[in-house]
Amino acid sequence: MKIILIGYMGSGKTTLGKALSLKKNVPFIDLDQYIEMKEGASVRRIFKDRGEIYFRKIESYYLSELLASQEDFVLAVGGGTPCFGNNMQLITDSTEMVVYLKYQPKSLAERLLQEKHLRPLIADIVDTDLEDFIRKHLFDRNPFYMQAKYHIPMDGLTDVEGLKAIERVIDAPKSSSI
Repeated sequence: MKIILIGYMGSGKTTLGKALSLKKNVPFIDLDQYIEMKEGASVRRIFKDRGEIYFRKIESYYLSELLASQEDFVLAVGGGTPCFGNNMQLITDSTEMVVYLKYQPKSLAERLLQEKHLRPLIADIVDTDLEDFIRKHLFDRNPFYMQAKYHIPMDGLTDVEGLKAIERVIDAPKSSSI
């Protein structure tokens, strides 16, 4: 079974994906790390040297490559991945186990402030403007994120609680939210 975690940057896709893969005894793949391995360069370097259009093209290519595999895995995709090209269609066509880790903009801003310098998309945004930037991004991305079968409100949850919430929806898929 393929389990795909989507959500805005800083929503815990990688952290929870790693933990989930251990619980399910399947490999964990972070799409950005996969791209870095295949391209021999960091995402930051690819953006700087080749630009976002190039990055989005190879992102779609490598996403398709992974989703075409017959292997089971937990996949964490970048926050923008579902929003470009036909990526969300590829994702939802490959598995029904698509989980949206949903945070409110204020919570995301708080989570991202400490690591802002590591995130090219927000590195140059003034701290006081970060929440508004995220709010606008979420407004634009919401139509894509909402296509996930499962939506988990993550505000206020610890990583352990978030992992349990993901396990509940994928182990007993009866509704699209918890």
